[in-house]
Amino acid sequence: MIDRAALLLDAISRYSLPVTLKALSADTNLAPSTAFRILHSLIDNHFVDRDNSGKYQLSGRLIRLSNYQYQSVDFRKLAIPYMEKLRDKFGETINLTAREGDVVIYVEKAIPNRMMHVQQIIGSRAPLHVTGVGKMMLGMEGKEGIQGYAQRTNLPAYTRKTFSTIDNLEQECMRCVDKGYALDNEEAEIGVGCIGVLLYDKYGEVVAGLSVSAPIERRKDEWIKDLMKAGKSISLELGYVKSQPATTSS
Repeated sequence: MIDRAALLLDAISRYSLPVTLKALSADTNLAPSTAFRILHSLIDNHFVDRDNSGKYQLSGRLIRLSNYQYQSVDFRKLAIPYMEKLRDKFGETINLTAREGDVVIYVEKAIPNRMMHVQQIIGSRAPLHVTGVGKMMLGMEGKEGIQGYAQRTNLPAYTRKTFSTIDNLEQECMRCVDKGYALDNEEAEIGVGCIGVLLYDKYGEVVAGLSVSAPIERRKDEWIKDLMKAGKSISLELGYVKSQPATTSS
């Protein structure tokens, strides 16, 4: 029972939107009747919610429990001083994002004191394949993880520059991991470019993404070194000890 419940919870977590019983049954190889029974046990225990259309999603309670390991070390609090220094140096918006299923959520930002800047709303979401940090998160899962994401989402194109085929996305994600940083070249929004790095905890797990967003014509490759340095420093404060890639070649 516990093993099958874990399978269902893991399957639900891979979707950015509520998911049907049919899809969950297919993903877990569980009979629909079995999946239905276990899901409703999870609902009774407040680990899963069922919406008005009959689709399933992780409950707020479970998400709060999954974040318990970070309560003793608030990665947002640690990141803010670094974000503010980067904002002041670059004169552009600095973002902190966390992954939830197949999307990244903007959890913190540092905005510059200039009229024209990229504005990200805290709490807003973006698909993994259209953000720099999201592509790195996918790359950390390897080829199978990228292919699974592509099959679940069908890689919708947000602009003409979005990576919307599996082969191209796979190459890009793995290249980003090798370099230690990722670029968003107007893949989410025309006119906006980003540079992103990942933050790691003491277990070597990805905690969050740190990025700078700017009008594409103002983005500078020279920011990569400073962003990678800040990412490494925050990770060290989170207890991460493994060395990260140091190259800044494009």
